[in-house]
Amino acid sequence: MKAKTTIYRRATACALACFLLVSGDSIMVLAEENEHLDTLTAGVASFLEGNEEKEIADSTEDFKEEKNPSDEKMEEVSLVAGEAEASMDSAAEAADLDTLVMANVTDSVNVREEADEESAAVGKLYKNCGGVMLEQDGGWTKIQSGNLIGWAKNEYLLFGEEAAALREEAGTLKATITTDALRVRKEASEEAGVYGLVKNGETLVAVEYSDEWVTVQYDEDTVGYVSAEFATVEFTVDTGKTTKEIADEERAKELEKLSKNRGAVPTSVSDVTLLAALIQCEAGSQSYEGQLAVGAVVMNRVRSGGYPGSIIGVITAPGQFPPATNGKVAAIAASGPKASCMQAAQAAVDGATNVGGATHFNRAGSHPGVVIGSHVFW
Repeated sequence: MKAKTTIYRRATACALACFLLVSGDSIMVLAEENEHLDTLTAGVASFLEGNEEKEIADSTEDFKEEKNPSDEKMEEVSLVAGEAEASMDSAAEAADLDTLVMANVTDSVNVREEADEESAAVGKLYKNCGGVMLEQDGGWTKIQSGNLIGWAKNEYLLFGEEAAALREEAGTLKATITTDALRVRKEASEEAGVYGLVKNGETLVAVEYSDEWVTVQYDEDTVGYVSAEFATVEFTVDTGKTTKEIADEERAKELEKLSKNRGAVPTSVSDVTLLAALIQCEAGSQSYEGQLAVGAVVMNRVRSGGYPGSIIGVITAPGQFPPATNGKVAAIAASGPKASCMQAAQAAVDGATNVGGATHFNRAGSHPGVVIGSHVFW
């Protein structure tokens, strides 16, 4: 009887083991979906007794430890994919090295429309600027550096390893903001105080970065933190400039100099109204910039020491402003100058200028100087 029971139990054990082998996927699915798998396996174990229970347990563990051939294939595929990716990265670096160009100058070199020294210049490549090589012709290389595309002589360029070394030395890690009004925080925490806001597209020098925060140079003396989620960080070098970009920058610098505040002059409300009335007479039909320029000329004279030291004195000086001596200024002052002229007069009194220290103006074309509207200022 005992032998029959043992045979029965062994047969049951084999049947259950086969069930586990055949239905392994089902058991795994059940394990994922049922948090009480331990209760289920405990029930199977309680059905068996003695060594038969151990045999099934051992058989099941052997099955679990046995590696699925498909897993080995997946590992092989992953390894091949990783090798391919590394190979692609290496190829990309090599391609970058093959096309990398850096300026080899102490100041700048002209980039020309054609591979010819007589060809028109389309821009300049400055010291430590970099770009990519598009093609070569004799001792010339056609490059692209920012918006600048043109030809430069090879003697003023570095290529290959030399270019890569200079790029590493001259390049800067920069963070470009990808969202509107991003807070620059005082510490790497959302609870930290805020230095200020940076706008979409603004670029800051990045000191270091992690998955969560980018440490940036907020201004000359301040290091702050921005969320890495809203900034892209890349290693960059300066690029060349087109002739138009150079001209625009020079014009902006000149305007900045001309617009530097010259300091307020103490006046009364009536002086501001008087100045506004003169502005309306001389430039009432022109843009606000033209009106401010006229006001600035008057205030420059007040400050100069070469003219009367008051607005009324400058305006009414003999032979200077005809509208002041024929009654037009007084009439407009009495009725009230228009708003834009009042605004320009107050700004000029406060020191604003868009003509620098100019003390004269006349119709455009009559004299060299800064032309605004129909007047030239000098």
